[in-house]
Amino acid sequence: MRVLVAHNRYQFSGGEDAVVHDEVALLRNHGHAVKLLEQDNDAIQGVRGKLIASASIFYSSSSRRRMKQVIKDFRPDIVHVHNWFPMLSPSIILEARTSGIPVVQTLHNYRMLCANALLHRDGAICTDCVGRSFPIGGILHGCYRKSRAGSAIVTAAFAYHRLMRTWNCVDLFIAVSEFEREVLVGGGLPAEKVVVKPNFVSLNTRETNTDKREVALYVGRLSPEKGLRTMLTAWSSDRIPLRLKIIGNGPMSDEVRRCATNNSRIEYLGPQPPQVVYREMAEAKFLVFPSEWYETFGRTVVEAFSQGTPVLAADLGGMRQLVKDGVTGYRFSPGNVESLIAGTLRFPTGIEYKQMSTNCRAFYLREFTGEINYVALMDIYRRAIAIRTDKSVS
Repeated sequence: MRVLVAHNRYQFSGGEDAVVHDEVALLRNHGHAVKLLEQDNDAIQGVRGKLIASASIFYSSSSRRRMKQVIKDFRPDIVHVHNWFPMLSPSIILEARTSGIPVVQTLHNYRMLCANALLHRDGAICTDCVGRSFPIGGILHGCYRKSRAGSAIVTAAFAYHRLMRTWNCVDLFIAVSEFEREVLVGGGLPAEKVVVKPNFVSLNTRETNTDKREVALYVGRLSPEKGLRTMLTAWSSDRIPLRLKIIGNGPMSDEVRRCATNNSRIEYLGPQPPQVVYREMAEAKFLVFPSEWYETFGRTVVEAFSQGTPVLAADLGGMRQLVKDGVTGYRFSPGNVESLIAGTLRFPTGIEYKQMSTNCRAFYLREFTGEINYVALMDIYRRAIAIRTDKSVS
């Protein structure tokens, strides 16, 4: 099968970029020809760059021409869109439809329902705009980058594409969890077009004899909606006996660095390559996942499970499907410092901890390996091709 993958990379590399990299490698390892059509948000520089990005959300003739040429040269059997926002533009989806190529799109966030893509505003979950044809609330609150003008452009663009039925050109949408699917369908996407395929972890580096340390670990983007301030406040207390290591990058990097400088029990390692992340995960007693928005999946949770490391997660969204209390970790009340502190003290020792570690590893092997994911991905591709073929015949 010949697969054209389209992805607009982020300025701060994160889970979505890793998922795209891993899926492309997975397909190539199974003998498929894969072409990666990428765009970088670093191209958005100055007033002119921002104007081009704003226009691209509606339509981009240059992106469409680029897509047309790639389809002509590569002759894909299917197009898999991960993220088109903002520079690749929905124009690539329109061109794929015009060319008769089936399209699937993975929805890694809630951008189709929410201006900031997070369903999170002023430090709390917000679903005010879900299900509205023109969600003015996102504009009034300046939800996109704290800008009413920017929010108006994003909101108008998605309203335009709903009106023009652009999303009808997508044969199947992929949600990465059952929770995300429920939210998306509740927000108006047709239930029959939204399928679930979780993300996976490609590296399998766990050493069975790895000794756990009295260390908790955070891995991820350093931004407010990730619950960083709740976690840092908890570790400012002397009631948690474990050290905390933090790996990642983002807008809160300087704040995290200052906290680490002033607290000897916090160590900020900055961004690290996968081999270092996995080693730290294998050695940590548990991973902290304090996110305060409706995470669609939580890739780092599965990464921790692959290393036999349980997770302390905020009791929110998809985490309820991943972190089972007392089985693969524990959950705490999101944004609640006292609840987080109490959660750190719940982890057992000895045989009970080893059983929890075994549970995590078994859950990973049962649900989240590359081979399991490959079978699911191929099934989705075949379904999308069948749908497009049926429409062409009719």
